[in-house]
Amino acid sequence: MARNAYGWLYDKIYSFKDYRAEAEAVHARIQQAHPGAKNLLEVACGTGKHLEHLKAHYEAVGLDLDAKQLEEARRRNPEVLFYQGDMRTFDLGRTFDAITCLFSAIGHAGGVEGLEAAVYTMARHLNPGGVLLVEPWLSPQVWQNNRPHGLFVDEPDLKVARMNVSRQEGRESVLEFHYLIATPQGVEYFTEELRLFLFTPEEYLKAFRRAGLEVQHDPQGLTGRGLYVGKKLY
Repeated sequence: MARNAYGWLYDKIYSFKDYRAEAEAVHARIQQAHPGAKNLLEVACGTGKHLEHLKAHYEAVGLDLDAKQLEEARRRNPEVLFYQGDMRTFDLGRTFDAITCLFSAIGHAGGVEGLEAAVYTMARHLNPGGVLLVEPWLSPQVWQNNRPHGLFVDEPDLKVARMNVSRQEGRESVLEFHYLIATPQGVEYFTEELRLFLFTPEEYLKAFRRAGLEVQHDPQGLTGRGLYVGKKLY
């Protein structure tokens, strides 16, 4: 089955996330760094759960590479404009007061060159004084190999088990998810492999500075994974 074939299933799996609280924390960070920011682009917006709350504060725009997740994002936020594009190369022909890239999506940039290309591309879409927030994926120092993981959904007409054992190949973390889904129509099984690059804090900081941004690193961030906050001074 294709990666993220079920946009609705993604939201079921991550129903534990408090998107409202995270969005309010993002809003506070943006206003602290750029008071009066009016418009926002979320890169790798997924199914639009953060934008569901951020659109109350900003003229919001979303971008993602995955067509299935964009379908769900458009259904959830019909008044928001969404684009399909790669975080490393997109060109929307306009700029924003704030840009976010959350939930460790930057790990999909595919190596240090990809990270620098993504940060540069996002910085190029910022207005002077604009702010870029990037929530990182895990660093090599904290990644653990051979660790079993499981997430479960238990609803009256839906049971889901997603299992994997973490492993590493070179600088990539490899997440081979095994899904077992039970509905009134029957039971389905499929697998999905994700590869996220294990960037170091120094590599994030270097990418921001190469893109011409003044950068600060908050080790805690929104969810314990940290947060990089860059500001475009001119």
